[in-house]
Amino acid sequence: MVSRARFVNIPSSTAAVSVCLFVCAGDLELDCHPFPHCIIRNFLRCQAFVDSLQRELLQLNFHEKSNDLYKKRTEPHIAGLRAALFGRFRSWLGEVLGVELEPTVDISCAKYEYTDVLLCHDDELEGRRVAFILYLSTKFLYNVNLCHQCPFTKSLTCTVFVEVSEVLTPDKCRLSLSGWFHGPSLERPPRYLEALIPRNPHLPRDESVLLEWVNPVYLDISYQEQIQKEFEENSEIQLKDFLKDEKFREVSEALRLTQIQWTRRGPPNKRCYEVASLDTLPQCVSACWQLLHSEAFFLLLSNFTGLRLHYLCPADDDDEEDKNEMTEEKKEQEDARDRESTGSLNQSPSANTSGHTCMLWCAFTHSNTCTDNKMIQHSRQLKLSFTGWQSDFGGFTCYVANEEDEELLTVYPEDNSLALVYRDKETLKFVKHVNHKSFFDSTSEGICRTLYDFSFVYYE
Repeated sequence: MVSRARFVNIPSSTAAVSVCLFVCAGDLELDCHPFPHCIIRNFLRCQAFVDSLQRELLQLNFHEKSNDLYKKRTEPHIAGLRAALFGRFRSWLGEVLGVELEPTVDISCAKYEYTDVLLCHDDELEGRRVAFILYLSTKFLYNVNLCHQCPFTKSLTCTVFVEVSEVLTPDKCRLSLSGWFHGPSLERPPRYLEALIPRNPHLPRDESVLLEWVNPVYLDISYQEQIQKEFEENSEIQLKDFLKDEKFREVSEALRLTQIQWTRRGPPNKRCYEVASLDTLPQCVSACWQLLHSEAFFLLLSNFTGLRLHYLCPADDDDEEDKNEMTEEKKEQEDARDRESTGSLNQSPSANTSGHTCMLWCAFTHSNTCTDNKMIQHSRQLKLSFTGWQSDFGGFTCYVANEEDEELLTVYPEDNSLALVYRDKETLKFVKHVNHKSFFDSTSEGICRTLYDFSFVYYE
């Protein structure tokens, strides 16, 4: 059995919260920074009941969820604690907040284990007014009381950005019950619309740049025809060993050893990655970037894909119709998780684009020896043989259908492999969170890995 009302401590004060303040009295803590919230310690009175509840929850059949926001195990239907949370406590909470809370309540149980994470996002759903989390973790690294219960938290605001930090220790488990109290919706502030990243024309470079950089097998016309046939059938292809080996090694070494200026891109609820300043790129990396941005490369991609990425490419019968469609779509201001980085060196997760595009993705990976947290963040100096980028490290690129959970394609990082993906405006893209296993794993303790990618979007 789970909790009933008699196990719940209800603070006696019912004064409505109307001003920003910080109050700490006994087990009750009120704070308005960064948004109005409350912490009630020792929320469940009986410690024996807490222990039994924890054991019972851990015996549930949890279902693993994994997408661009989170990786965790959830059990959606928790029958217990409803009488305690949504009866007397809901009435008390409504009095304190001055809000009439509805009987409708959401509750679920979540178990976060090693590398599980919930990335920052806006918890936006109509009618949600107060969020709650009942922590049931033992021996977890929280700055809380020594009992099994971590804080019970609540918030009342029109915008709530939620994040659960990654669990970094294999023997730790973050167990919690969480959900929402419902009430009249608050008016949300106008949504900020980001400016679209401008598209850049190709650079005037002739075919000599291809001869210098590209594996000769991909310059063979008959082989390009085979690639185009496969691309037209599958709408994607991965070309292994695309760059000449000596060029790939040169760029990889330069990325590892050169002090490139990296800038963190945000905001956290939309993106979190670093973008290189083109002015600080070493000569060989800049030359590689120019290759992927060159007129000759546009023509090569047209041969690979059959798409009209250059004005010299033959026109299809449907081109005029597509052109009219794109003209209309350009008028729309899209709101999505991220924007494309056309003609730039980055690691960007992205979302909708207008019209049909060809996405290019080329990865460079390497390993370093790490002796402390500082080196994990900044070390790019020591060269070791690369031990392999594993899928459970994250860092792979997922393509999903808009407004659906269907996964269309996953592209995994692979050294010197050029991934081409045909994408329309209804396809979303994100890069999976790179987790703690990429820094330390059981097979190579003290090794941290870095993933670089050249990411371009080419428009018809």
